[in-house]
Amino acid sequence: MQEYNSKGALIDEINKTAQLFIHEFDDIEEANKDTRYSESDRTPQEIIAYQLGWMSLLRGWDKDELMGKEVITPEPGYKWNQLGGLYQSFYARYKNESLAELMKMFIDTVDSLVKWLNEFSDEELFKPGGRKWAASTSSNWPVWKWVHINTVAPFKSFRTKIRKWKKTHATY
Repeated sequence: MQEYNSKGALIDEINKTAQLFIHEFDDIEEANKDTRYSESDRTPQEIIAYQLGWMSLLRGWDKDELMGKEVITPEPGYKWNQLGGLYQSFYARYKNESLAELMKMFIDTVDSLVKWLNEFSDEELFKPGGRKWAASTSSNWPVWKWVHINTVAPFKSFRTKIRKWKKTHATY
Protein backbone atom coordinates (compact mmCIF):
# COMPACT_ATOMS: atom_id res chain seq x y z
CA MET A 1 0.00 0.00 0.00
CA GLN A 2 1.16 3.48 -0.81
CA GLU A 3 2.51 5.41 2.19
CA TYR A 4 2.49 9.16 2.81
CA ASN A 5 5.08 11.26 4.59
CA SER A 6 2.67 14.06 5.46
CA LYS A 7 -0.95 15.14 5.51
CA GLY A 8 -0.19 17.38 2.55
CA ALA A 9 1.10 14.43 0.51
CA LEU A 10 -2.10 12.47 1.24
CA ILE A 11 -4.29 15.42 0.32
CA ASP A 12 -2.31 16.09 -2.86
CA GLU A 13 -2.73 12.46 -3.93
CA ILE A 14 -6.46 12.52 -3.18
CA ASN A 15 -6.91 15.70 -5.22
CA LYS A 16 -4.82 14.41 -8.13
CA THR A 17 -6.44 10.99 -8.37
CA ALA A 18 -9.95 12.39 -7.79
CA GLN A 19 -9.56 14.79 -10.74
CA LEU A 20 -8.24 12.04 -13.01
CA PHE A 21 -11.05 9.73 -11.90
CA ILE A 22 -13.98 12.11 -12.32
CA HIS A 23 -12.84 13.43 -15.69
CA GLU A 24 -13.15 9.90 -17.08
CA PHE A 25 -16.90 10.55 -17.00
CA ASP A 26 -16.80 13.82 -18.98
CA ASP A 27 -17.63 12.20 -22.32
CA ILE A 28 -20.22 9.67 -21.15
CA GLU A 29 -23.75 10.57 -22.17
CA GLU A 30 -26.51 10.67 -19.59
CA ALA A 31 -28.39 7.90 -21.44
CA ASN A 32 -25.51 5.53 -20.72
CA LYS A 33 -25.03 6.16 -17.00
CA ASP A 34 -26.83 2.93 -16.07
CA THR A 35 -25.35 0.75 -18.81
CA ARG A 36 -23.42 -2.28 -17.59
CA TYR A 37 -21.11 -4.48 -19.60
CA SER A 38 -20.00 -8.01 -18.86
CA GLU A 39 -16.42 -7.18 -17.79
CA SER A 40 -17.44 -4.70 -15.10
CA ASP A 41 -19.54 -5.25 -12.03
CA ARG A 42 -20.66 -1.61 -11.95
CA THR A 43 -22.26 0.97 -14.22
CA PRO A 44 -20.85 4.51 -14.46
CA GLN A 45 -23.55 5.68 -12.01
CA GLU A 46 -22.68 2.89 -9.58
CA ILE A 47 -18.98 3.66 -9.71
CA ILE A 48 -19.54 7.25 -8.62
CA ALA A 49 -22.21 6.21 -6.08
CA TYR A 50 -19.73 3.75 -4.55
CA GLN A 51 -17.21 6.54 -4.03
CA LEU A 52 -19.80 8.92 -2.62
CA GLY A 53 -21.01 6.22 -0.25
CA TRP A 54 -17.59 5.40 1.17
CA MET A 55 -16.54 9.02 1.58
CA SER A 56 -19.83 9.67 3.37
CA LEU A 57 -19.25 6.71 5.69
CA LEU A 58 -15.76 7.91 6.66
CA ARG A 59 -17.05 11.36 7.53
CA GLY A 60 -20.08 9.91 9.31
CA TRP A 61 -17.98 7.62 11.51
CA ASP A 62 -15.84 10.54 12.56
CA LYS A 63 -18.79 12.86 13.15
CA ASP A 64 -20.52 10.23 15.31
CA GLU A 65 -17.38 9.60 17.37
CA LEU A 66 -16.80 13.30 17.97
CA MET A 67 -20.45 13.65 19.07
CA GLY A 68 -19.97 10.82 21.57
CA LYS A 69 -22.20 8.40 19.68
CA GLU A 70 -21.45 4.73 19.23
CA VAL A 71 -19.85 4.18 15.83
CA ILE A 72 -21.03 1.10 14.01
CA THR A 73 -18.83 0.06 11.13
CA PRO A 74 -19.31 -0.36 8.30
CA GLU A 75 -22.90 0.87 8.83
CA PRO A 76 -25.85 -0.08 11.01
CA GLY A 77 -27.51 -3.14 9.49
CA TYR A 78 -24.36 -4.31 7.68
CA LYS A 79 -21.39 -6.40 8.70
CA TRP A 80 -17.99 -6.42 7.03
CA ASN A 81 -18.91 -9.68 5.29
CA GLN A 82 -22.05 -8.05 3.83
CA LEU A 83 -20.48 -5.32 1.74
CA GLY A 84 -22.45 -6.26 -1.37
CA GLY A 85 -25.65 -5.17 0.36
CA LEU A 86 -23.99 -1.98 1.54
CA TYR A 87 -22.93 -1.17 -2.02
CA GLN A 88 -26.50 -1.76 -3.22
CA SER A 89 -27.62 0.83 -0.66
CA PHE A 90 -25.13 3.32 -2.13
CA TYR A 91 -26.45 2.68 -5.65
CA ALA A 92 -30.07 3.08 -4.50
CA ARG A 93 -29.26 6.32 -2.63
CA TYR A 94 -27.92 8.00 -5.77
CA LYS A 95 -29.91 6.24 -8.53
CA ASN A 96 -32.12 9.22 -9.36
CA GLU A 97 -29.24 11.66 -9.80
CA SER A 98 -28.07 12.62 -13.29
CA LEU A 99 -24.51 11.87 -14.25
CA ALA A 100 -23.73 15.61 -14.16
CA GLU A 101 -25.22 15.87 -10.66
CA LEU A 102 -23.22 12.83 -9.49
CA MET A 103 -20.03 14.34 -10.86
CA LYS A 104 -20.69 17.63 -9.07
CA MET A 105 -21.54 15.78 -5.85
CA PHE A 106 -18.28 13.86 -6.18
CA ILE A 107 -16.20 17.03 -6.59
CA ASP A 108 -17.99 18.71 -3.66
CA THR A 109 -17.54 15.60 -1.49
CA VAL A 110 -13.82 15.40 -2.23
CA ASP A 111 -13.47 19.11 -1.39
CA SER A 112 -15.30 18.52 1.90
CA LEU A 113 -13.17 15.45 2.64
CA VAL A 114 -9.98 17.48 2.14
CA LYS A 115 -11.25 20.18 4.53
CA TRP A 116 -12.05 17.45 7.05
CA LEU A 117 -8.57 15.94 6.72
CA ASN A 118 -7.00 19.34 7.35
CA GLU A 119 -8.66 19.32 10.79
CA PHE A 120 -6.63 16.28 11.89
CA SER A 121 -3.33 16.54 13.70
CA ASP A 122 -0.53 14.42 12.26
CA GLU A 123 -0.80 12.12 15.26
CA GLU A 124 -4.56 11.62 14.80
CA LEU A 125 -4.09 10.92 11.11
CA PHE A 126 -0.96 8.76 11.07
CA LYS A 127 -0.82 6.88 14.37
CA PRO A 128 -3.01 3.84 15.15
CA GLY A 129 -5.72 4.81 17.61
CA GLY A 130 -6.04 8.36 16.28
CA ARG A 131 -9.77 7.72 16.21
CA LYS A 132 -11.65 4.88 17.89
CA TRP A 133 -13.58 4.09 14.70
CA ALA A 134 -10.31 3.55 12.82
CA ALA A 135 -9.23 1.05 15.48
CA SER A 136 -12.61 -0.72 15.47
CA THR A 137 -11.39 -3.68 13.41
CA SER A 138 -8.57 -6.09 14.12
CA SER A 139 -6.42 -4.25 11.58
CA ASN A 140 -6.20 -1.22 13.93
CA TRP A 141 -5.30 1.03 11.02
CA PRO A 142 -4.51 4.70 11.39
CA VAL A 143 -7.07 7.07 9.85
CA TRP A 144 -4.93 7.75 6.75
CA LYS A 145 -5.16 4.09 5.67
CA TRP A 146 -8.95 4.13 5.89
CA VAL A 147 -8.94 7.30 3.81
CA HIS A 148 -6.50 5.87 1.26
CA ILE A 149 -8.36 2.59 0.69
CA ASN A 150 -11.64 4.44 0.25
CA THR A 151 -10.38 7.26 -1.97
CA VAL A 152 -7.03 7.04 -3.75
CA ALA A 153 -7.00 3.25 -4.25
CA PRO A 154 -10.47 2.97 -5.82
CA PHE A 155 -10.07 6.26 -7.72
CA LYS A 156 -7.19 4.52 -9.50
CA SER A 157 -8.74 1.07 -9.93
CA PHE A 158 -12.11 2.43 -11.06
CA ARG A 159 -10.41 4.60 -13.68
CA THR A 160 -9.33 1.36 -15.33
CA LYS A 161 -12.87 -0.03 -15.13
CA ILE A 162 -14.46 3.07 -16.63
CA ARG A 163 -11.89 3.15 -19.43
CA LYS A 164 -12.73 -0.47 -20.28
CA TRP A 165 -16.40 0.45 -20.13
CA LYS A 166 -15.83 3.33 -22.56
CA LYS A 167 -13.96 1.08 -25.02
CA THR A 168 -16.91 -1.33 -24.97
CA HIS A 169 -19.34 1.53 -25.56
CA ALA A 170 -17.46 3.40 -28.27
CA THR A 171 -20.55 5.46 -29.17
CA TYR A 172 -20.91 6.91 -25.68
